[in-house]
Amino acid sequence: MSDAESLLVFVTQLCETGGVDVPNRTGDALAQPTRARLFALLGELRRPAPTEELAERLGLHPNGVRAHLERLRKVGLVSRERERLARGRPRATWMISPHAQPGGDPPTGYAQLARWLLRSLVSENAHVRDVEATGRRIGREMATDADATGEQRLHEVLGALGFQPHREPVAGDRVTYRLRNCPYREAVRERQPLVCGLHRGITRGLLDALDPNTKLVGFVPKDPEIAGCLIELRGPMAAEAAQAISDASG
Repeated sequence: MSDAESLLVFVTQLCETGGVDVPNRTGDALAQPTRARLFALLGELRRPAPTEELAERLGLHPNGVRAHLERLRKVGLVSRERERLARGRPRATWMISPHAQPGGDPPTGYAQLARWLLRSLVSENAHVRDVEATGRRIGREMATDADATGEQRLHEVLGALGFQPHREPVAGDRVTYRLRNCPYREAVRERQPLVCGLHRGITRGLLDALDPNTKLVGFVPKDPEIAGCLIELRGPMAAEAAQAISDASG
């Protein structure tokens, strides 16, 4: 059996056993159905969304949605930001926290991973370069999911996917992200080159769409149990990252 066939079997089993990233345990904030739906919706959007949009998508009243989001925020599953508008007061926007740990476990991303790998393995002779090429196309698609562009959007996507990205100090025109969680650690144990190739391709695709002048110059996988993988970029996004670090420390 080839590597591609073995991985296809693994992913198929993963789909059949329902590997999901939103546990539903008694006493957990996500045990409440509406909160679970909100958390899943934010995961699908992979961007900050205002209360009103979330309420409209779920067919609920904004006040009730706001109360559920506040509960999720208190337990560290979502984060809230204030978006400045051209007129009027700033509005609250919500996204999955980069530190989210549903049910006490680091976030996983099996649902997305299974779909993407199945798209990649169109033949039994699939290689890392094939998976990376598919990941690159997926990354371009993800970048167009929202109006936001640039370094902040890249950071949001990495966070929404469960990587818990941390910006390292910016040096000149280079910025490095340390990924403090591997959401695909079970799959990485099976076929690390293919899974990491997929992630590398997604990163390149995001850069293609968000800022073609910023290049991926380093991609260093680590032990998935310890995490700490490094993504190094060179180009204009470094200045945006430096500003984001400054804003966060201020």
